[in-house]
Amino acid sequence: MGGQISASDNTGTGGDLIKDADTKSFMTDVIEASRQVPVIVDFWAPWCGPCKQLTPTIEKLVRQAKGAVKLVKVNIDENQALAGQMRIQSIPAVFAFANGQPVDGFMGALPESEIKAFINKIAGPSADDQQVEELIAAGKAAFAKKDLNMAAQAFGQALQLDREHPAALAGLVKCQIEAGEIEGAEATLALVPPDKQDDAEIASARAALELAATPTDTGDIGRLRDEIAADSANHQARFDLALALNAAGQREEALDHLLAIFQTQRDWNDDAARKQLLVFFEAWGASDELTIAGRRRLSSIMFS
Repeated sequence: MGGQISASDNTGTGGDLIKDADTKSFMTDVIEASRQVPVIVDFWAPWCGPCKQLTPTIEKLVRQAKGAVKLVKVNIDENQALAGQMRIQSIPAVFAFANGQPVDGFMGALPESEIKAFINKIAGPSADDQQVEELIAAGKAAFAKKDLNMAAQAFGQALQLDREHPAALAGLVKCQIEAGEIEGAEATLALVPPDKQDDAEIASARAALELAATPTDTGDIGRLRDEIAADSANHQARFDLALALNAAGQREEALDHLLAIFQTQRDWNDDAARKQLLVFFEAWGASDELTIAGRRRLSSIMFS
């Protein structure tokens, strides 16, 4: 699983993929050019702070599209008449043209993931994007079968094509956690860029890492079961048993014990059972069968 993660340079180059245009060249560079390939037009100005954040991201993603779409940049200070014709009221303003007509657009600086979705919508996903999704699907399938080497290889290959893909990073983190490579998982999680920190799969991987990094003695399972058998109201023993069972891979029984605490005494230890359930759900992932069933059972208890 090891192997250092590397990302190939998939930015590509192309002499006419990105260019500046003005009022005179707009017809040729945008309207006519869009009859051959979709053209994205970025209206900007030197004094516009959000433009300085947005434009480099669009340029990077257009290069990654490798000719499936082009980018034309228009400085509205130098082309006020054109900005007026396009009814540009605030910037950054981005419009997509296809077959000589504007077909979509947005205003303001969006996160990279949303800009990429916009470009994919206009140009269609690139071959690299399709391959990344196929590799991630293969990685998840292998992980579900506990084939960690195959899963890590698939996620690693996906990261070579897109080094910042949150699902690939999260998948690799979980492989490393399952293999006991906690430091490696921490290093992989540190590669997540700031704008993808809130991604659901990254949040799940982070929660899984926090659980794995918390010392839990699975050797106590027998003793804790005995304590609960002697006193079913021993919530602390039941709580500790749930943590140990989850660490040992016995997730369903761990779920049962936390739900039993919550059903018996909801406010025990400052709502500790429910809070721990939410940590489990996040670590297991929103689409996990136990997460779905657990959330349903928790809701049933809460609203009964």
